[in-house]
Amino acid sequence: MSHNSKFRVAVIGLGWWGQTISRLIKTSDVLELVAGSDLNQTTGRAFTQEIGVDFLNDLDAALADPRVEGVILCTPHTQHGAQMLLAAQAGKHIFCEKPLALQRADVVAAMAAINQRGLTLAVGHERRFEPPIIRAMEMIHSGELGRPLQMEANFSQDKFLSLPPENWRLSAAEAPAGPMTATGIHLLDLSIGVFGPAETVYASVKQLGSALVNGDTLAILATYKSGGHALISAILATPFVGRFAVYCSQGWVEVRDKSHPEASTGWVLTYCKRGEAEQSIVFEPYPAVLANLEAFADAAQGRKPYPVPQAQMLANICALEAVVKSTRNASIEQVEAG
Repeated sequence: MSHNSKFRVAVIGLGWWGQTISRLIKTSDVLELVAGSDLNQTTGRAFTQEIGVDFLNDLDAALADPRVEGVILCTPHTQHGAQMLLAAQAGKHIFCEKPLALQRADVVAAMAAINQRGLTLAVGHERRFEPPIIRAMEMIHSGELGRPLQMEANFSQDKFLSLPPENWRLSAAEAPAGPMTATGIHLLDLSIGVFGPAETVYASVKQLGSALVNGDTLAILATYKSGGHALISAILATPFVGRFAVYCSQGWVEVRDKSHPEASTGWVLTYCKRGEAEQSIVFEPYPAVLANLEAFADAAQGRKPYPVPQAQMLANICALEAVVKSTRNASIEQVEAG
């Protein structure tokens, strides 16, 4: 696929994930990384020098840079709302890592500013770009499995056990409800992809298997306006497991990850339709994170719309807010409408 000009971006926040994304962009024929920025100027500069791009002191410098057409926010979660607003006001397209924000109000304000200027908003939910998930969603939405009744999903990992306790990813302010913002948010997003907006949530987080004081074991039961339930599990104290299953009135489909998405070794999709034998399809590794970034570029440059609708992005944060409330109050919480 040839493009007249690459879509030029700056990555804001060069921690573990910002570096991962920067390296991926360097392999793209659709995107061009022109700069990176990090509050830690020493490590930020060293990294940008290593990969051969400019270092900018902060977000303001990136927003003032005429080369930069879009920003990729890999910053702590509490900063996303204000940063999206600033980027929109500067006329830059925005790719924001998940969660889009921690409060519904921040997303509503950012979306208004973005849409008012005809800009593109994309979010780091790469699970939606994994070929077996796309295939499963097609099976669910085409009706070939009947009505979706219930989703069961688990995304657990033990990568955070090696982080220093002061890392922002472990703080109660940046990562409310323990594993929620790391892995649970992806599954909540997929549940909205299956059923649409959530109606109620009941969630519980406990510290059971680690020194992670913010909680390492999360369980969520969500209900949806369209009907249906989701049972979501996310754990930070167990070796990696990734599973997404949807049970429908005429059959079911399940996707299992072979390894952590950061270094994917592929997936197995298994499905069964009433009266037929169970079948499995093996999917080879695929760069879903890069596919999401390139979909952002395609949308920003007017080639095709970004595949995740803003209504679903907002519905995810509305549900996230209710999950956090539920873990604090040990109560069933109504989800505010988008």
